Amino acid sequence: MEIKAIRTEVDYLAALQEVSALIDIDPAADSPEGERLDVLGTLVQAYEAKHYPIGPPNPIEAIKFRMDQSGMTVKDLVPYIGPLNRVYEVLSHKRSLSLSMIRRLSDGLHIPAEVLIRESQAVAA
Repeated sequence: MEIKAIRTEVDYLAALQEVSALIDIDPAADSPEGERLDVLGTLVQAYEAKHYPIGPPNPIEAIKFRMDQSGMTVKDLVPYIGPLNRVYEVLSHKRSLSLSMIRRLSDGLHIPAEVLIRESQAVAA
């Protein structure tokens, strides 16, 4: 099994093609193809982490994502943020999250505090 490092975009695209082909045949984990897929997958992940890093989410988008995941409505945020008008202000980026809101959201919705303390900026639609 000869595998080389992924150093360029061309190497990366070739590795992605090979990973895709291996996934299509769905090899057993202990087969040579399965081992090749595992190694290539690790190399692709390392290349992507270095060249295409994903930053932490916007705090408001993280709250909206958690709401969507949990089937929550805006009213469900009242215990964490405060009165309904305040919830709307926070979700529309007109009011910042306070420390007590961050604590309640982190504890209640299990959103990491590190995500919630970031500067919230409106996301273009």
